[in-house]
Formats: sequence, structure tokens, C-alpha cells
Amino acid sequence: MVSAKRKRVQCGPLLGLISGLLAGAAPVNASVNVVTVSPAVQLAQEAPVEITDIRLESSTNGGLVISLNGDGLQTPVAQTSDNTLIATFDNAMLVANFEQANITDAIASVQANSLPNNQVEILITGVDGPPTVSFATTATGLALSVEPGATQLANEPLRLLVTATRTEEDSQSVPRSVTVITREDIAEQTQVTDDLGAILSQFVPGLAPTTGTLSDFGQSLRGRNLFVLIDGIPQAAARDGFRNLRTIDPAAIERIEVVQGPTAIYGDGATGGVVNIITRSAPTEEGFEWESRVGFTAAPSNFDASFGGNVLQYVGGRDGNVDFAFTASYRETGGFFDGAGSRIPPDVNGQGGLSEADTLNLLGKIGINLDDNQRLQLTLNHFQTEQETDFSFDPATLNIAGRQRARALEGASLDTPQRTLNTVVNLTYDHDAVFGGEFSSQLYYRDYKTRFFPFLGDIIGLPTAVFQSEIDSQQFGGRLQFDTPLFDEERFLLTWGADYRQERTSQPLNVFDRIAFLLGNTLVFNQTGEAVWVPPFQQRTLGLFAQANWEVSDQFRVIGGVRHERIGVNVDDFTTLVAGANIIGGELAYNETLFNIGGVFDITDNVNVFANFAQGFSLADVGRVLRDSPVSLPVESLRPEGQRIDHYEIGIRGEWASIQASLAGFYNWSDLGTTFGNNLEIIRAPEQVYGVEATVNALLNDDWSLGGTFTWQDGATDTNLDGTFSPLTGARIAPIKITAYVENQTTPGWRNRLQTLFSGSRDRTTELNEESISSYITFDYISSVDLWGGTLEIGVRNLLDTDYFPIISQLQTEASDIRYSAAEGRTITIGYTYRW
Repeated sequence: MVSAKRKRVQCGPLLGLISGLLAGAAPVNASVNVVTVSPAVQLAQEAPVEITDIRLESSTNGGLVISLNGDGLQTPVAQTSDNTLIATFDNAMLVANFEQANITDAIASVQANSLPNNQVEILITGVDGPPTVSFATTATGLALSVEPGATQLANEPLRLLVTATRTEEDSQSVPRSVTVITREDIAEQTQVTDDLGAILSQFVPGLAPTTGTLSDFGQSLRGRNLFVLIDGIPQAAARDGFRNLRTIDPAAIERIEVVQGPTAIYGDGATGGVVNIITRSAPTEEGFEWESRVGFTAAPSNFDASFGGNVLQYVGGRDGNVDFAFTASYRETGGFFDGAGSRIPPDVNGQGGLSEADTLNLLGKIGINLDDNQRLQLTLNHFQTEQETDFSFDPATLNIAGRQRARALEGASLDTPQRTLNTVVNLTYDHDAVFGGEFSSQLYYRDYKTRFFPFLGDIIGLPTAVFQSEIDSQQFGGRLQFDTPLFDEERFLLTWGADYRQERTSQPLNVFDRIAFLLGNTLVFNQTGEAVWVPPFQQRTLGLFAQANWEVSDQFRVIGGVRHERIGVNVDDFTTLVAGANIIGGELAYNETLFNIGGVFDITDNVNVFANFAQGFSLADVGRVLRDSPVSLPVESLRPEGQRIDHYEIGIRGEWASIQASLAGFYNWSDLGTTFGNNLEIIRAPEQVYGVEATVNALLNDDWSLGGTFTWQDGATDTNLDGTFSPLTGARIAPIKITAYVENQTTPGWRNRLQTLFSGSRDRTTELNEESISSYITFDYISSVDLWGGTLEIGVRNLLDTDYFPIISQLQTEASDIRYSAAEGRTITIGYTYRW
């Protein structure tokens, strides 16, 4: 994570050195006498030192020497903010303010200002990053040796993250693959889509392409499930509905940190990796910041029916020890049309659609710095999306011979539309001086409800009715964490603490009249009653963890830890809906202890290698097992075993002034994996998943940058428990995925980006009862131009209007053609953003 505080620069000859020097800067005049003032009358010894002369002299590699004439001038305190280094002198006064711009190609400006209370600040602004500086006493005062900051890729700040280790770490120091998506990245991608799954798949190797639905079922990470957090709060309910990426709008996100591969550090659920979404925060400087945006989206093939719009308002401020940030966004989405110009059914693949939805997100955050060490922060986030549509899937598709594209049929009447509600209250308290280290705590409450589109009861063995399911979940939890330096405060840090979560979940059903639903060419949903599919049950989770971060030497770092998880599930007596089985309630108990260990070795200052072993654990979907029981028995007899993952990874990565690259290979194994059969039944069997991932990002010059990601993975399972492994399904293992982009700063105020995503083919029809997967490729175009004090944004998704089917659609067999839905065709978004 990028620190919200200014970074303090400690004095010394290598003061604040970031990495390298920027060569080729244009020199300034050998000596420029900018201010010359006769000395004032001699003051008393306690009087402030007058700075009477400022001289600028060029140095090597585009650097600069600033000579200050002031006898007795003391070494200043130095800080950085954005690209500016600020040196503040105490007990000093400036005879005349000073400012000079365009000094070298690497140093943009030098400015000297008088401050109250006898202080003077020197502001040195770099072009590509904050300069570094060292100080030396001279016969007449003080000399500041300034060296330009190193160019960082695409002018981005150093990326720090917290998700991988639960502490703030440089991403290059973490012994595993991680991806950080910044606020700027997110804002740019929302010019073509507000689908968070699509945004993530563009950046994250190992992550399958978007499903194009409300659901992340089928969008696996390294062949297993995502574990989604928002500000550290788990988004999956105990009865998982796979809508974990649709509980927040991208407008409310500051950045996203993704850890590829299982991890035990956050407990139950992180078998494929962690997606930690951090919400928008207050500005780092004093004062206020405002951002307003309005945008419109439409498909050229059917402008009127696809037209939609969005508005965003952000305001953040900081005044003394109080800061705040408020974000409100509203989106109204029109109908979706595929590359052939046909309307896409609103319930895509039975997973829920994104079209014709109204989405509101309200985020409020207020923080108070109680003193220099203590901070209290309250966050409230409310997200709601509801799909109001007159269309449904056309059931007549099933009566047409051969595989058919899913068709939309107008005439639907549904009083209980698809929707998701997610309300979170989150209170955090941090103290920077506990046990010689830092302490952080969290207390939260989450109310989550999601409702699906109605489905034919044939799917669950009840052909006499039409059903609509909901998931209703309330949870509260907390975290206590200590970051304690031990025997070597500079090199050994122990992170330890506890998590607790308690949740109550159920899955009721709305029941509709089947005859009215199928009558004629209309789709009328007349509700006739309610039923219980999964009874209310309570799940409690306590996790105790310890993580050690040991900098063995300047080149070698080891990170390892342990987590002990205790899970209890309480179920009351109930009768299953389908089989009518009587289940005697009781308590299920699970205990797991998981380990991780990894190391990073710096081959050079720019290249390191890493390796890690990590374990992950996920509790089986208890609610799903309960609802599907065919016979009467005690709940203890239904006890599903959890899934334990052993994960191995090795990799190499490099980071230079203008290029970043990484290559990693992984292998993971579970003795009792969890996957779904063709009828969505749960299959428990040994599993293995393995693959290779690569990334590259290059800044060719000041105007051009390019990069991309590569993912290849495969996996197999031993369903017969005989040592013979067969391929995992396409819902788990995605084909080869390649993403690429090229970006150009065409003029100082006009930027253009072309990006592509290629999804390869995969044919396992001989081993699996599923359709083969065909390849596809899409292109997006993004353009932004400074206009009228703001930014005009134009985005074209699926630039070539490619007619293709997402992976999850292609896996549908002919018997379920009503789910064989195509992806969106070309859509155009125009927006305008104004910041002040």
C-alpha cells in the first residue's frame, strides 16, 4: 500500500536514495546568483539565521547543488510528497522568497518560502520522482547536493502492499506472486467496463477471464476459488453464492491487491488466492479534494435499448487531526447485445446478468488521529444493485434441434427481481507504540442479501414448480494484530494476533406457478408461496496466527508463519425440500493448523528470486450438503470434510528504471479437493493444479509504454480413487490467457491505450461430459484528453465487435442451450471527469 504519510528522509551522504540516477539531463548555468542581499544588522545569538544568498550549480547526471549563504544554518528536516522533496529549516528566515522552474530535464523547479515561527522551506520538485538530497556545511552556510529521483515505471509510486503478509511490505520483498492494481488503473478501466471481474482478468495472471455475469463461479484463480476481502472483511457467505466481486462499485475502490495461490493467513476460503479490495481514502495533504464524473454507455447496434449512464461524486479532506472521504456513485445499465446484434438474456448462464441493472454505492470514511501514535477510523459502505427487466430467457430454445444461442424473450413479469445488498460498518483502531511495535484492531458488521433469477424446478428434481433462491447472511467479526520487533528491531518482525467471525446464513426460496410461467409466449412469475432450501445455520470461526519476517542479510529475507483455525457450525432440526429427509440438528467442529514459509534472495539490486510453500484451507459448503441430503439422519453423519491445499511456487522477477518483469511456476495438491459435476453435484477427490505465469511492463520512453501477462495452467483429479487422474473441468481450469497493452501519450494532454485479451482453446470432451472450449480474442480502446479543466474520456469495449462466447457459456451442453449466452459486442462509453 502507498503510505498516506509523508516519507521522512534521514540525513546522510546517501540521504533518501531511491534507486539510480536519471542520465542525460540538460545542465544549468555553471553559477547563477539568484538572490544577493547585504547582511542585516548583527542579531543576538538566539535570533534566526538569515539566508541571504541562493546559488544553483549543475552537477553530474542532471543533479544540482544548492548553496545557501547563512552562517550557522542548521541541517533541515527533509520529507517527500509526490514528486517534491521538502527541506524545512528551523530558526531561519528568508530575506526574499525565490522560485525558478525548468531547471534541468530531471529537476522541474526549486522554490524557497518563508514560514511562520521562523521557519524556511526549500521545495525541490523532480520530473519523474522526488529528488534525493544530502547536506554539507560550508564556510558561508550549507550546501544541498540534489540528485534526481529514479524514473519509476509509468511514473507510478513505489507499490507497497499489506495483503500478502498482513504488514506493509515492498512488493519486491514478498516471496510469492502478487499484483497491485492502483486507483489510476481502475479509473482507466472503468472507461470500458464496470465489471470488476473483467478489470481483474486484464491485470492478474492466473485469473480466468470474466464470466460476464454477476457470478465469479468459473472465474478461478490458479484453478481454485477466489477469496475476496473488502478492507480485510471476507465477502463470501457461509452458503457461497459466488457473487463476491459484485459487492462494491469500482468507483469506491482505492486499489486492489491480489495474492496468487492459497494462503492460510486469512483463514477459511483462500484456496486459489486473495483479492483484497481497499476502499477510497482521504487525501494525504491538508485541504479538500473533489472529483465529479458523468458518463454514458451504449451499444451502436441498438443504441436506444442499450443506453445507460453513471454519475460519481467524491469529496475528501484533511484538517489537522481529522480526515474524511465520501464517495457516491450511481449506474443505470441498459440492455446487452452480442456481436451478432442479438439481445443477451438478462440471466446469463443461470449466474445472474449485469444488464438492465440500477446500482448505487455509498461509501463514507472518517478518521481521527488521537495523537502521534493513535488513530481511529470508521467506514460505512452500502452497495445495492437490482435488475429491473421485461426480458427473460426463451424456453423454446430447448425445442430447436442442435446447439442454439440463448435467446431473450420479452414479456417477463417478476415482482422480486435479481438483486444484491451489501452493507458494512467497519471500525479500526491503530496504535504505533505497543510492545515496542504497532498494534491494529478491527470490529465490523456485515448484512448481505442476494437474490437470483427464477429457475425451473427440474434442476433440483422438483418439476412441478419454478423457484427463486435467496441467500441471507449477517455476520460480525473482529481482528487483533501486533507487529512486534524482536531481537533485532531492524531485521526481525513478528506479526501475531487473532481473528474472529460469527455468521448466520440461510437460503429460502420463492415458489412460482409453473403453468403461468410456460403459458403461451409469456413469462409470468406468479408467486404461490415460499419454502426453505437451506435452513438457518450459524458458523463461528476463531483463528490464531503468527508470522515472522526475518531479514537474514541485506540480500536474503525469510517470511514464515502458522495459523490455527477452529470452526464450529450449529444446525437446527429441519426437513430437506427435495427428498423430504428429516435431519436431526447438532454441531459440527473443525480444527486446522496451517503453515507457510518462503524466501527472497536478491541476485542484484534489480533482480531477485523467490520460493514459497503455503497451505490453504476451505470449509466445504455445509449449506449445500445439508440441502441435498437424500435420507434422514443426524447432521453429524453429514459432516463434510474441509479442503486442505499444499502449494509450492518458485519465481524470478526484475525491476529496473523502465521495465518490470516476472516469471513464476506453481504446483498445488489437495487430498480431498472440491469440484462440481455436470449436475452441479459436489465431487470430493484428490486434485492437482499446476501452471506458469509471466508479466512484463516496459516504459519505452516518455511517451510510449507496453506490457502484458501470460498464463498457462492445467489440473487433474482422481475421481475413482484408483490412482488414475483425469482432467479437471473447464470451470476450474481456464485455457491459455494472454493480455497485452500499448499506451501512448500522444500529446501533453491526450493519452491513448489499446489493450487485448486472448483466451485459448481447450478440448477435454473425451474425458469430460462437457463441450470443448474455443478460443477468442477481444480488443479495447481507451482515450482521455484534457478539456475545459477536466478530462474527457472515451472507451470502446470489444472494439472489433467480436461475436464470441465466454468460457462458462461454452461449457454448457446442448441440453441446457437456454444458458448458452454470447458475450457483449461493441459498446461505447463517453465520460467527463472534473477534479478540483
